[in-house]
Amino acid sequence: MKRHTARKFANGVASVIILSICLIISTIALMFETFMVSDNLFRTGRVKIDLNGGKPVISEHELLFEPGMTIKRNFYIENLSSEEVHYRIYFKTVEGGLADILEITISDEDTILYKGTASDFTQELAALSKTALGINEHKELTATFHFPENSGNNAQNKTLSFDLCADAVQTRNNPDKLFD
Repeated sequence: MKRHTARKFANGVASVIILSICLIISTIALMFETFMVSDNLFRTGRVKIDLNGGKPVISEHELLFEPGMTIKRNFYIENLSSEEVHYRIYFKTVEGGLADILEITISDEDTILYKGTASDFTQELAALSKTALGINEHKELTATFHFPENSGNNAQNKTLSFDLCADAVQTRNNPDKLFD
C-alpha cells in the first residue's frame, strides 16, 4: 500500500512539473510573438463644418410677422473637413407661441430639405443633405419663414426663438448617413 501511494504521489509531482514547464514555454512563446511593421502611418480624419460663419440666419427684430407674410433668408454651410460629409440642419431650443404656427422651409437650390413647423424641426426630423458636401465645398441654402393667413388674432404678440444647428458625418463607410 505504501508503494502504491508513493507511486501516485510521484506521478502527481511529475504531472505538475510537466504542466509547469509547458506553461513556462507557452508564456515565453507568447512574449516573443510580436509582429512589427515599420514605416506605416495611420491618420484619423476630422469632421468640421461652418454654418453661416456663426451668424444668425434671422435676427430678433426681423421676426415681426403679420398673417400672410413670408421672409426668406439665405445662409450657407461649408465643409472644412478632411473628407466629404453628409449634413443635417435643425432647430434646437425652440421656444415661443409661434413654434407651432410658423411654417419653416429649408431648401437647397430647387430641392426642399425640410418643410413644417418650427416645433417639429428637431434633430430627429432634421433637413438631411441629398448629396454629399465635398471637401471645402460651400453650399448656399435658403430658410423661408411663412406666417399662414388663417392664423388670425390668436397668434398676436407671440414670439419664436431657436438655435439653428448643423451636424456632419463622413461619407466614407457611412452609406446609410448615420449620425451617431
